Amino acid sequence: MLDLTNDIDSLSEFKRRTPEFIKRLKAEGRPVVLTVNGKAEVVVQDAASYQRLVEIAERVERMDALRASLEDMKAGRVSPAEDMLAEMRKILDAKKAR
Repeated sequence: MLDLTNDIDSLSEFKRRTPEFIKRLKAEGRPVVLTVNGKAEVVVQDAASYQRLVEIAERVERMDALRASLEDMKAGRVSPAEDMLAEMRKILDAKKAR
C-alpha cells in the first residue's frame, strides 16, 4: 500500500538517485509518487508489483462480469443455450435456402 508520508518524492530526486529508488521499490514492493513543482505527476513501481496489480484488476473485472451474469440469471434475462443455438440454426438454414 502507498504510504503518503514516505512514498512521495520529487522527480528530480528520483533522477538523481534512480538506483536507490529502484532498490527500494523492489525491496518494499510499494509504489512511489513523483512530483513536479510540488504536484503529483507520476507513480512508479517495480515490475513484479505492477504485474500483481494487473492480475488483481483482471480478477476483479471477471468477478464483476460473473456477478452481472448471475443477476441476469436471477432476473430471468437469459435464455437457455439450447434455445439460442436452435435460433442460430434457423437463421443459418434460412440463409442457406436463399
